Amino acid sequence: MGTPFERAAALAECATRFGQVRQRSVHLAEPLSPEDCCAQSMPDASPVKWHLAHTTWFFETFILEPREADFRPFHPAFRVLFNSYYNGVGDKHPRPQRGLLTRPGMADVLAYRADVDRRMVRLLAQRPADPELAALVELGLQHEQQHQELILTDVKHMLAQSPLFPAYLGTPLAASGPVAPPAWVDFEGGLAEIGHRGAGFAFDNELPRHRQYVAPFALASRLVTNGDYLEFVEAGGYRDPSLWLAEGWDKVARGEIAHPLYWVQRDEMATGHGAWQEFTLHGLQALDPARPVTHVSLYEADAYARWRGARLPTEAEWEFAARDVAIACGDQNWHPEPRAAGSAGLAQMFGECWQWTSSSYAPYPGFAPAAGALGEYNGKFMINQYVLRGSSCATPHGHARASYRNFFPAGARWQFTGIRLAR
Repeated sequence: MGTPFERAAALAECATRFGQVRQRSVHLAEPLSPEDCCAQSMPDASPVKWHLAHTTWFFETFILEPREADFRPFHPAFRVLFNSYYNGVGDKHPRPQRGLLTRPGMADVLAYRADVDRRMVRLLAQRPADPELAALVELGLQHEQQHQELILTDVKHMLAQSPLFPAYLGTPLAASGPVAPPAWVDFEGGLAEIGHRGAGFAFDNELPRHRQYVAPFALASRLVTNGDYLEFVEAGGYRDPSLWLAEGWDKVARGEIAHPLYWVQRDEMATGHGAWQEFTLHGLQALDPARPVTHVSLYEADAYARWRGARLPTEAEWEFAARDVAIACGDQNWHPEPRAAGSAGLAQMFGECWQWTSSSYAPYPGFAPAAGALGEYNGKFMINQYVLRGSSCATPHGHARASYRNFFPAGARWQFTGIRLAR
């Protein structure tokens, strides 16, 4: 537990981190107009304004309400409007209708954030030796960092709906040089310890740490690039049903997918040939063959792997390989970067694209969700989803680790999802 001085220092550090994380969320909204912040481009995405309010709702509902003397909500209606999926808390506004919430306005949401932030800082000062409070604050901050990544991916999807292809960031991406072919990195496997280890934060779905046998395997040294994937597209990969899982082929046959999500093909006036471009947070760019391909579904990742005579890794293989890889992620250009020249061994494990695995999202042996509404955070979603590992160019600094288990349905494409081959 530490000495009183150590506990007080830990709470002071927590208060500093609280301010930094909360300010970053507001900073992400600064390039946007109030109209941008209210729009919802599909049911799976949420308006920026809703993200800013929901992360505030989390602190008000789970920390202030049970601990603040004479608690009064900032606005009673917000308990329903900004509840996401916590059935134990009560009613929720329908997720597909979040974009219809023109009221409260952006100014009201920012006032809500400022009010809750002030009360949280006061509570932390009043309870300097409360480890349970510190743990809940850290959970709230990790939750907010997840929503910071969602803000960027949801904004990208929203801006992509406009024929103007507006940029979130004003500077274009720099062109890349050639990239070397991938190599295979071999692993002997064996009886491995899987799950969160050591000190530091982890979500409950990363626990308990357990032993699992991993057979010998190999991983590609880098992520699949746009150039690699373009070969698959031009070779007729989207016309060959033998490569596709049944549900994926159904999507291809219905015309729902024919290339990665943000690829755009336009006729060049001078040549008459179609030139591939890619919509990014920097606007529409010429497709860079050296950058990792991103915004692909599990179906596309699996079909590409089959076409290359390879497969996707299991999550245990990925974690086994990533145990000693240095973690680098944080604010970059918010678009995947090419493999650094001269890098050896496994590259791009973190900080570029979430990497699809072939593992379904299921509980580890002995998993037990937390008591109460917070137990709904992960456990109830352990069905009909697949695990992604690593982190992406939109993942905040300090939010990635080898044991992190991200998860999405097999058809999801609006996140920064990419491909690493295994065999």
